[in-house]
Order: sequence, then structure tokens, then C-alpha cells
Amino acid sequence: MLAMPLPFAAQVVLTEVQRQELEKLARASSTPQSLAFRTRVVLRASDPDRPPNLQIAAEFGCARNTTAKWRNRFLEAGLSGLQDAPRSGRPPTFSPLHAD
Repeated sequence: MLAMPLPFAAQVVLTEVQRQELEKLARASSTPQSLAFRTRVVLRASDPDRPPNLQIAAEFGCARNTTAKWRNRFLEAGLSGLQDAPRSGRPPTFSPLHAD
């Protein structure tokens, strides 16, 4: 029986400018918490010890799939990949005139 190879996550290599921008977003109190979390995941993934998704997930208390998702989105689209994707369906509307 053949052993399944262990999948290795793609390495995240940040430029100094990218690192500074991610650190700034992670620290800013005005950054939405979801984006701050995503930036911390990417920053941790870029550390010299090259942690696997499972290790990052354990450190951050989330699922391995979550860390893999944000690592891959960042590698594919950079900082814009960490933003919320547009959702399908009608956008919510609110009008003070129709509030009950």
C-alpha cells in the first residue's frame, strides 16, 4: 500500500512593503476584525519557520481550511485577496422611512 504524500502549503514570501502594510492593518483599531485576522494568518504563514496550515490553525483557534483559504487567496491576489468577496443575491437595504 502506498503512503499518501503530505501536502505542503505554498510558501508565503513577503516584500518589506507587503509586511509593513499587513502589520499596519493587523494593528489598526479601525481595521475590521475579519481582515485583521486574515492579515495575522498571512503574516504567520510568512514566518521563517514556514508553519503548515494545521499549525497556524491550532495557534489561531480556527480550522485548517481557513488558514489554507487565506494563504492561497493572498498568494493569488495579494492584499486585495484578503478582502471580503462580493456575495450573490440582492444587497441589503435600509431606509429610515420604512423602519417599523
